[in-house]
Amino acid sequence: MKYWKTSRRKLSLERPLVMGILNVTPDSFSDGGKFDSVDAAVGRAEQMIVEGVDIIDIGGESTRPGSQRVPVNEEISRVIPAIKAIKDRFDTPLSIDTSKLDVARASVDAGAEIINDISGLRFDESIADIAAARGTGLVLMHSRGEFETLHSQPPVESIIDEVVNDFHRSTALAEKAGVKSAQIVLDVGIGFGKTPEQNLELVAKLDKLVGEFENFPLLVGTSRKSFIGKLLGDAPTEDRLGGSLATGVIAVMNGARILRVHDIRETVQALSIVSAIQHGI
Repeated sequence: MKYWKTSRRKLSLERPLVMGILNVTPDSFSDGGKFDSVDAAVGRAEQMIVEGVDIIDIGGESTRPGSQRVPVNEEISRVIPAIKAIKDRFDTPLSIDTSKLDVARASVDAGAEIINDISGLRFDESIADIAAARGTGLVLMHSRGEFETLHSQPPVESIIDEVVNDFHRSTALAEKAGVKSAQIVLDVGIGFGKTPEQNLELVAKLDKLVGEFENFPLLVGTSRKSFIGKLLGDAPTEDRLGGSLATGVIAVMNGARILRVHDIRETVQALSIVSAIQHGI
């Protein structure tokens, strides 16, 4: 497991990768409305690239608690112009954050080379068919419930066992559809159907999941999430940088190969220190 295969390249995993969040939505929990014009999205993408991002993950539908599904045509109208404009200007790998088949297909046609599915193929298994046919990277995230209830599921007794079983399900579906193992990345789904304590447990025991799924890189996205705010005395999203960095660093030291984050520059700096500690300057 030395690289992640997308439709356009092989991304080396010799060092952890930073996936930057670019929400072209009016209502995302942290940055809703900031980048929902093409010019603003391109400007933010350029800033991310300067700061050292490895992948830009573009989303057109908020998955914050209480959010509602966006019609397919509206989601497409949000993400496609941004994908095309960013791809035309930069060569940084683009990911589409969607669980809808038609959005995934249109985004890949527009230049996205990774599909990031928060449902882990639960909402539409056919997304795996696109990934197989087009050779895209495919992120399979653990989540529970339907879209409207992703954040209101009763806690399971063992979150590690739950995630392990779901990863076996989603990877089997993907591989049955013809997706190669080198295309697949697994996301533990921090904040989706987990208690704050279970979020912490997943970060702390990530090495167990790494060992169980040694053929697949693990992605962790703790950035600015509510469990960090609660631990920091109900800190607002803009005051969760320290907690985001701490959880990301620990995740990487426990085996994560990709971090999905809002704060690119600070995360790149933190990971350079981790690398110096682990491998020497």
